[in-house]
Amino acid sequence: MSEHLSLPTTLHRENPSALLEAHFGARPAAHAEAQAHNPALRVEAIGFVRYRGDWLGVLVTPWRLDLLLLAGGGDLWGDIPAGQRRYLDLYGATLPFVAVDEPRLGPYQYSSLVDQVGRIPDMAAAREIALDALHSYLPPQPPPVSPPIAPAESVSRRGFFRRLAGKH
Repeated sequence: MSEHLSLPTTLHRENPSALLEAHFGARPAAHAEAQAHNPALRVEAIGFVRYRGDWLGVLVTPWRLDLLLLAGGGDLWGDIPAGQRRYLDLYGATLPFVAVDEPRLGPYQYSSLVDQVGRIPDMAAAREIALDALHSYLPPQPPPVSPPIAPAESVSRRGFFRRLAGKH
């Protein structure tokens, strides 16, 4: 009997948030029947960023709130058989991740952040939990770099009036 490996056959080059929301949002009823369901929550991918070359973020659904890892070609991803667990050293903690291989989505690994989503009162609270987790497990992100502002050209008085007149 061969084990099914969770291989990163799908490398996500772009942020997978929209893909995750479409995939998990298309099947809420099937998951709700099988697991505890919180009608105050909806499917939302929160804070997905590249970390060590792979994608890490939080997925909120009416039935789960998980930290997800998707292969992006980096060194954080590790192949393990679907259904198996591995421990991953992140910034601030070592967390257990379980491998899943969804036929339409490809492989991903998750670490549960909340055991009982029924206790989460609303999406605002779910987002707050998600952002707290990301701040705890990811190093601070540097602020975006703005392009340098080109120094203003020195314009003579004559050049100024020529530009006003539409002449270059």
